[in-house]
Amino acid sequence: MIKLADVSFSYGDKVILQNLDLEIAPGDRVYITGKSGIGKTTLLNIILGLQKPSEGVLDTSGVSFSAVFQEDRLLPFKSVRDNVRMFATCTEEETDDILEGLDLFNDADRYPSSLSGGMSRRASIARSLAHGGDVFIFDEPFNGLDEENISRAVKTIEKYTKGKTLIAVIHKSEDAEKLSLKNLSVEFCKNGKQD
Repeated sequence: MIKLADVSFSYGDKVILQNLDLEIAPGDRVYITGKSGIGKTTLLNIILGLQKPSEGVLDTSGVSFSAVFQEDRLLPFKSVRDNVRMFATCTEEETDDILEGLDLFNDADRYPSSLSGGMSRRASIARSLAHGGDVFIFDEPFNGLDEENISRAVKTIEKYTKGKTLIAVIHKSEDAEKLSLKNLSVEFCKNGKQD
């Protein structure tokens, strides 16, 4: 269970979250949407424990996370395969299956500097799926992917997150529907005013 109780967060005078109460149960599959800069990534970072609320309580006791960040964050000195296997909790066969599912198996020995933006994004997804966990947090996972690669990613994500909690920032409702995600209604603030 992920629980936020009376959580507020501000950047200086700019209020992003105010008195937010939120519960995400095991197995929930939800997405957050909203205009750019509203605080969606900040909320994910709070849930991940990367940023602390200004006020309120976050409870993620006993939960293990795996994330796809807004930036791909691949290690430049490691190949795609090594980036994916570095923190993998699954077998090498499963890692290869993930790479195959994301159409990266034949490029697995390449380094990040030689990848297109879409390939880097898929490598980031592959790393998260191979790492595993109770909760998968994806920040704009389909950014830079064409429809064919989105379809491949959806199938692979569904296979490796089955029965797990999935929280995603997704801008297109049709992309959220492909992953059977429900809209998580979150009230963000700007300078203390509700949008």
